[in-house]
Amino acid sequence: MAFSNFFRGKKSKPSIENYRPVAITRALTSVIITHDGKPFEIARTKNNDAILPAMYSKTSRPCPPFCIQPMEIAPGIVNIGELEFIDYLVQKSDGDDSLAIIDSRTADWVLVATIPGTINVPWISLSREVGVTATKMVSVLTRNFKVKVKNADLIDEYFDADKIEQILDFSNAKTLVLFCNGTWCEQSAIQIKALLHLGYPPEKIIYYRDGMQGWVGLGFPTVP
Repeated sequence: MAFSNFFRGKKSKPSIENYRPVAITRALTSVIITHDGKPFEIARTKNNDAILPAMYSKTSRPCPPFCIQPMEIAPGIVNIGELEFIDYLVQKSDGDDSLAIIDSRTADWVLVATIPGTINVPWISLSREVGVTATKMVSVLTRNFKVKVKNADLIDEYFDADKIEQILDFSNAKTLVLFCNGTWCEQSAIQIKALLHLGYPPEKIIYYRDGMQGWVGLGFPTVP
């Protein structure tokens, strides 16, 4: 979705007298990252009258399922804000292959808008509750996160015995930065807990709790 179309503003343009620059911080106006192999500028919308897009304007979604997530999603998991998230976007764009920035949401959300420079690994891909097999879960880990399997022949046996972490090697696994819709969304929280259950090291998991709600609330760009 185009940046200008996603944010809604008043029909009248702000007057020159009322216009004020919109930087990221006092020392930072924008950063350039890579998205789909091309340079992409991360900057806040310059329209001082811009308001939240409709899909993030609600205050009281029904809970459950849209319940507020805790600051500490699990012991050892670091929670970050927008500035730290931008640092990770830059780090990834600069070629750090030990890092993956994950949109945990399902496709129906991602097709509307996501954060540039991220990849989609939906939470359901690691969910036994929705029928994902052990082999498919391990495939997600090895394909996306550089997890290695010590003995592929034992995957089903160890998974059924709740010992799958004993045949997975996380020594070179990527550091993951995960997000979903925001504080009222449990998709990345569920995915983080699933990763921990599979043995993923908590020190390699980072939680951007504010997610899309926090991102668009500060006027940052999205892509379809």
